Order: sequence, then C-alpha cells, then structure tokens
Amino acid sequence: MEAESEPYVRLATMRQLHQAVADLNTARSLADTLQSVADGIVGGLGYELGCVNLVRPDGDLVIAAFAGNAAAEALITGRVGSRASWERRLSMGEAWDDLRFIPHTEGWVLLDDDVPQWHTEGPEPRFEDEWHPLDRLYAPMYASGGGRDLLGVISVDRPRNGRRPGAWGREALQMYASQAAIAISNARLRANMQRALVRLEREQQALRASEESFRQAFEYAPSGMAIAEMGGDQHGRLLRTNDALCRLLDRPASVLRRHSFADLVHPEDIGTLLRTSAEGGRAELRLSRRDGTYLWVSLRNSVVADTADGPRFLLTHVEDIEERKRHELNLAHRASHDALTGLPNSAELKSRLSARICERPHTPAATAIEALDAAYGDVESSLSHGYRADGYEGEALLGGGPFDHHVHTGAPDPERDDGTKGLAVLFCDLDGFKSINDRFGHHTGDAVLIEVARRLSTCVRDGDTVARLGGDEFVVLADGLGAADAADLAVRLRNAIIPPIRVDGRAVRVGASFGIGWAECGMSVEEVLRSADQRMYVEKRSRSKVHRRAG
Repeated sequence: MEAESEPYVRLATMRQLHQAVADLNTARSLADTLQSVADGIVGGLGYELGCVNLVRPDGDLVIAAFAGNAAAEALITGRVGSRASWERRLSMGEAWDDLRFIPHTEGWVLLDDDVPQWHTEGPEPRFEDEWHPLDRLYAPMYASGGGRDLLGVISVDRPRNGRRPGAWGREALQMYASQAAIAISNARLRANMQRALVRLEREQQALRASEESFRQAFEYAPSGMAIAEMGGDQHGRLLRTNDALCRLLDRPASVLRRHSFADLVHPEDIGTLLRTSAEGGRAELRLSRRDGTYLWVSLRNSVVADTADGPRFLLTHVEDIEERKRHELNLAHRASHDALTGLPNSAELKSRLSARICERPHTPAATAIEALDAAYGDVESSLSHGYRADGYEGEALLGGGPFDHHVHTGAPDPERDDGTKGLAVLFCDLDGFKSINDRFGHHTGDAVLIEVARRLSTCVRDGDTVARLGGDEFVVLADGLGAADAADLAVRLRNAIIPPIRVDGRAVRVGASFGIGWAECGMSVEEVLRSADQRMYVEKRSRSKVHRRAG
C-alpha cells in the first residue's frame, strides 16, 4: 500500500477505497452502516483491526462496530469510554491533518484510562517507521454541515505492511472517515425518518380507529346525535345526524341537513336554544316532528374542534323526555288545578293575583310636571339617606316615579265613569247547591260543579281566569274592566249558571251570588279576596229568597 512510487499500487488502493465507500451507501440500517465502516477499514484500507466509536446522546462514546478479530469484537463491542478521555486522546500525539497518531512512546499513559482497548505485546521497532503494537491512530468523524460536531472516532491498528501509513495512506484514511461520517449521518436520518413514519402510521391507525369508534358510537347511539356548524353564515346548520334522531323527529337525514335546531324548535323555546348553543350545557325544549306536533327533548351541547386551530363544531345529544315531561306537567297541573273541575285552584289563583299587584299603594295619576317633581324629589331624598346614585331607580323610585316599569293596578271609581280600568275580582257562591247535595248525593253535586265551571269558562275572555276556591265557591279574574263592565260580566255569568243542569236524566238548578272586588297595589292577596267575598255576602243578603231559590 505504501509503495507510492508504483502508481498501480495507488490505483489498487483507490479501487478498494471506492468499493468500501460503495458498501457504506448500500447498508440498509444504521447498525449495518456502522459494521460496513469497520469492515471497510480491514477490507479496503489494509488494516488488520478497525473499530468505530460512536458519540451517544449523553456525549460519551460507545464501541458500535469492530472488525478483524472475533475475540476482541466479543470483548469490547458495546463498551463505553467517557468524552473527557476521548478529548484527551484527540489532543495528544501528532496531528496528521484531522488524524491523530499517538506513538507507543507516549501512549503508555493511556493504558489506565476508561476507553475500552485491545492490544497485544510486541518487540521494539527495528526501523524508524515500523508499527508498534501500542501505537494508536485515530480518524475523527465530524457531522456534515461545516461544523466541528464530533460524530464518532475510527481507530485502526496493525497495518498489514507493518509500517506507519505514509502521506497517501493518511489521506486515504481521512477521506474514508469523511465518507463514513456522511454515511452514518444518512443512516441516522433514514432511521429517524423510518421511526417517524412508523410513529405517523401508528398515529394514523389510532386516528382511524378513533374515528371509526366515534362513527359507530354516533351512528348507533340509542338516542339522537347531531353535529352542527359554529360561526359563519351557516351557524347552527346540521351537518350530520344519526338514525335515532331521524326516527325521533320522523324526518330523513337529507331533510334535517337543510335545517338547524332553530328551525325546528318551538317558538316559545327559541331563547333557551340560543343560550344553550352559545354557552354549551343542557336545556329542555320542544322540537317539531314532521306531522307538526312537538316533542319534549333534552339537549346536551359540547363544543369540539376539528384540529388544534381548525373549525369548531357543536356536538348535540338529543334525548326523548316526552313521557317524563308529560308526567312533570301533569303533576304541576294537578298541584295548581282543581281535580274535579280542572280549573285553577286557590294556590294558583293567589299566585296569579300576586303577580299583578305590588306592596306599594297606588296613587292617583298626577300631571307630567308633578310626576317629574315627585321623581326628582325621591331621588334627592334617597341620596340624602345614603342610597347609591346608580341604584336609585330600583330603590327610591320603586312604584312611585315615571321611571317605574311596574304598571300599578288601581280600582275604578264606581261613582264617576272616568274611563279607569282595573283588575276585577268576581267572587261567586252558588245558591241552592247544598240542597242538591243533600237530596241527590255528592255524585249529582259534583256533576253540577263541573257544569258550572264549564259555563263560567265559556263566558269569559281569553286571558281571564276562572278558579275554584273550594266547595261551591268560584272566583273570576278579569283585567281591563271598568265598574260598569264588571257589573255586566257578573250578570252574564249569573245568567249562564241559572239554566237547568241535567244529571242522570234529572234537571236541577242553582243560582249564583256575585261580589265584585278590585285588586289594587298595596293590598295583599288575602285582602283582595276578602273584599270580594264580603261584597258577595252583601249582594246575597240583599237579594230575595225567591231569586236565590234553586232545585
């Protein structure tokens, strides 16, 4: 190899080096590449031993490949030398460009460091350039890119010609180390890419499995499921629905995809739907079916994103609660309505009355100037007593000023017809009902009460209230009536009750006494009902027994 005067020797060496480099680039894995580097030292560069020391992520160097001696390979492959020991070695000896040669005369100091090594004893050199068993030659490998990041170190031993390499041999080893560094970097890159591809494939498989699981859970869920758009011009439009929702609403998926829940919800529940869609969470509302009927459902909304920064969607779970809601409404109706007649009961009547009147007494209407003076006077009074300036409208002016949102309820003056309208409370007590109960039994009495309730209900306007207090006592609430209007209504109601009522082939009659009271702010509900009751008794006593007799 060192017969540099003979060109054919150099040509043969070049061919061997070329083949060794070619073998580096055909290796299929990082481990194969490292072994090819070690084998190329022995097969292509003419050394009896070759070792590849590779830098680990922690900086230390591990013997990754060995060639030339099976016993040495089994002994030291995989062993680690510290980075500090290697830096010490690479800073010693003679610098042959990037190569480092440490002659045996200096290398004895390295016998006890922590770098794994294999050497044999031998005689002292007989001539100047003869190779000694303790001579060391290292070829550092640097990562590509122009930097000096150490990738690993090639160490060689025992040249076959027994001599230290000359200029040509040194250049060949240096060139080989450079090509080996490129091959190792490429092998690492391929390995990283393969690992990334494997990881990506696993992630894609997991994603496909997750999507399939979601699809099956969505499609075959026993309750309704829907995915709707969020934001944009198509906000709320249904993108996907499952079979359960289609069956629930009796609409095909192709039709549902042309709508949003806002198109299907009951008009009274649109506010509930909008709040639920904006905030997520749960709501109970009514959705329309194809036949025009409405179904009570429970909506549970979740906001989901397609990707980290991708579009957001609304995932809605729809559960049929019609039976439960019907039961709840039935219970609520039974709690607020009379079981016999179906009319609102005493508790419901008092609730409706309480919603219309407040505790602040009603004062007669003043002129605009007087009202403003009173309002500002209340403001000054509230501020002087420490009320917050930003809260005076709800405290100082409650029920007393032009900024009050509550419309006060007052009573018309029966002495003068000034056009004042009020909330009339007509207290009704049946005349002659006890005798019907005593003569014909409670079955007939119940039938009479049911018919009286029906007749009263047909004589009032939509929005008026007919309630049964208990026994044979009824109350009618009629808003927006003057004194004369209330008297006319009482006459119409009495005339509707008087005609005979047929029960089991028998005709019975009852009369009715009415007392007209007025609900006014400042009165309690009990006071309102007591006032009407008292007027009813006054009216009952003032009428002759002939007019009150029934049977």
